[in-house]
Parts: sequence; structure tokens; C-alpha cells
Amino acid sequence: MQLHNLKPAEGAVHSKKRVARGEGSGGTTAGKGNKGQQSRTGYQSKKGHEGGQMPIQRRMPKRGFKNRNRVEYVVFNLGQLDTIISKYELKEFNLDNLYVNGLINRTALVKILGNGEMSKTDVKFVVNAISEKAKAAIESAGGTVEIL
Repeated sequence: MQLHNLKPAEGAVHSKKRVARGEGSGGTTAGKGNKGQQSRTGYQSKKGHEGGQMPIQRRMPKRGFKNRNRVEYVVFNLGQLDTIISKYELKEFNLDNLYVNGLINRTALVKILGNGEMSKTDVKFVVNAISEKAKAAIESAGGTVEIL
């Protein structure tokens, strides 16, 4: 085999169809159908145009509201804190420890809520937000709270 013997596989290469180039090309409309705006050069249809039918973005009802300024927190309740602290042997409940143990992602914000009971003592909590009830329960159990 040499370079001058190489050629593509049978049927792999097709010659370009020369539309509207004389009678031998098989028609005069060049595959564009008959007359009208769409057969002219430079034709562009608008995005979502359905030929006069009411477009889908207008047929579908509008629902709800998405607040752009919403702050999304990863929430932990007091009832969960005992199991998390004992399972991962945490002395300090902070974002880095939670990230290292796979409980949150790097950009997450953490909030503690007051649902449940807490029995662990001498744990320092460094979080983004905390409810008043949770803060009171942690401080009464002997822990400290720091808000970032």
C-alpha cells in the first residue's frame, strides 16, 4: 500500500448536488418548494414562530414566582446535631468540618434550627445563620455560637 493507492471506501464520498443548474438538475425550484417568502434569498424565520399558530410560550399558562434574591441554606436541626457530632467526632461544628465529611458542598451556607433536643456539651458552632430557639438551646447546653 502506498499513498497514491489510497482512496475512500466505496460509497463514502458523494458528489455535491448542484441544485437549480439547468434542466439536468431535476427541477427549477432548487428544493425550496414553490413561490413565497421562504423561497427567496435571505429568508429567516423568527425563533418560536409556528406559522400563525399561537406559539407554545403564549399557549402555556404562567405560574409562580422565583425570587432572585433568595438565600438558600443547608438546614440542620438540633435533633440531627448529636448524631453528626458523635459520628464524625467533631469538636467544632463549622463549614470546613462539614465539607470535609461530605455533608455540604464548598459554597453552601449553613443554618441551624431549633427542632429537637441536644445533649452534647462544649461544642463550638460556627455557622452562617441560627434561629433564636436553637441558639438558646446550644448555649444552655454549654456550647458557644459564632455567626459568620
